[in-house]
Amino acid sequence: MELIVDAQNVLGECAVWCDRTQRLWWTDILGRKLWRFAPGTGACEQWDMPERLASFALTGNDGRLLLGLESRLAWFSIAEAEVMTIVEVEAAGNGIRLNDGRCDRQGRFVFGTMNEAVGRAPIGRFYRLGHDLQLEMLPLQPVAIANSICFSPDGNTMYFCDSLGGAICCCDYGEQVSGEREFARLPPGGGEPDGSLIDADGFLWNAEWGAGRIVRYRPDGSVERAIAVPVSQPTCPAFGGRKLNELFVTSALVDLLVPERYAGGVFSLPITDAVGLPESRFGPEL
Repeated sequence: MELIVDAQNVLGECAVWCDRTQRLWWTDILGRKLWRFAPGTGACEQWDMPERLASFALTGNDGRLLLGLESRLAWFSIAEAEVMTIVEVEAAGNGIRLNDGRCDRQGRFVFGTMNEAVGRAPIGRFYRLGHDLQLEMLPLQPVAIANSICFSPDGNTMYFCDSLGGAICCCDYGEQVSGEREFARLPPGGGEPDGSLIDADGFLWNAEWGAGRIVRYRPDGSVERAIAVPVSQPTCPAFGGRKLNELFVTSALVDLLVPERYAGGVFSLPITDAVGLPESRFGPEL
């Protein structure tokens, strides 16, 4: 696995590949910066955020992103670097902030919140922003750290986790959400499940925080392979490149007990036997 951007992100997250512009996007949550990298030219750009940017989504307009900031959802106009609030999230504040998020196959933004307070009681929830910009809470169990949000190729299964729970879960997904159940449990003493994605064959790729690896799970929840990452805290995988067969991985340097030279960097690895899916975009053309 090759280091492609020595970003030194405090908490790099939410790797997203734009198939239209052939660029990789991600956020440094604690650094309050949005990043963009063009592998074809090596050009790397950053935008300062008004508060911590937890996650985001592409939209039908290549000049606009949907942001999941720590307390609200907002539009981001890339050319003007302008942030325009859509809705304040009721659960934000009092130690709660937004965390992982991704568009479902229908183009709605699904995200979760996390508890930053000491003790990390499981009071984070999962939400969905519809095309009408109305926000709904999904009927899933509360969590301490919402993470791993992704969707099966047909859109009928949602995957997610509580990073502190040591397992990735899934549920039946559509207009109604039901059937919450465990998908895969990480081995005791290993890492914590962080960001995930689904490839074109319906396999789930998960970044294991603390274990320094990306794990690919079969649709039945069994482990198909594990890929070592040269840092202990990988955070989020994304498939990109013109053929969607390049695996990109973000990472973090926060809370390391022993310094790691490339912690907080972004890495890539060609994959010869799997391809990703184009990232779902929020809503219609804007």
